[in-house]
Amino acid sequence: MQHRTPDQSEITEPPFLTVCHESVRALYRYWHSKRHGRLMPSRRDIDPLEMKPWLAHVVLVDVAPSEPRYVYRLVGTGEVAQRHRDPTGRPVSEAFFAETAEEALICYDTVAQSRKPYFFNSPFMTPHGKMAHDDIIFLPLSDDGEVVNMILVFTYMRIRDTD
Repeated sequence: MQHRTPDQSEITEPPFLTVCHESVRALYRYWHSKRHGRLMPSRRDIDPLEMKPWLAHVVLVDVAPSEPRYVYRLVGTGEVAQRHRDPTGRPVSEAFFAETAEEALICYDTVAQSRKPYFFNSPFMTPHGKMAHDDIIFLPLSDDGEVVNMILVFTYMRIRDTD
């Protein structure tokens, strides 16, 4: 019988799980369960029927090797309502939901390059002039287990009117 030493990501949970909203924690654990020992699961490992609690606030972003690098493939109904528009099919650089395009792209670049989840938790001003506080998790997906070709994003958001 052959044994292997698990890598650090298999031994401990990421620190952000102690500060994020329970829905973010649950989705991370779902994604992690679909890895099956791999660095990241593929899109076909993710079952929309199993993701029912999160679907309204899920975004799938295609990662391309050329520009535009990140394109919205699917945007949940809750995300469309928050944005007041549906960015499906548009590049993240044009249809972002953050203070700046650069801020949004840094999150996607971090996941694509590191091939690891990225957690964002910070208050920010939306493009519509409202103060928001998010727990956002960016989860890499890969068809070949090596190159990130899609990023699953989930947001737990609280928006306050500035009026």
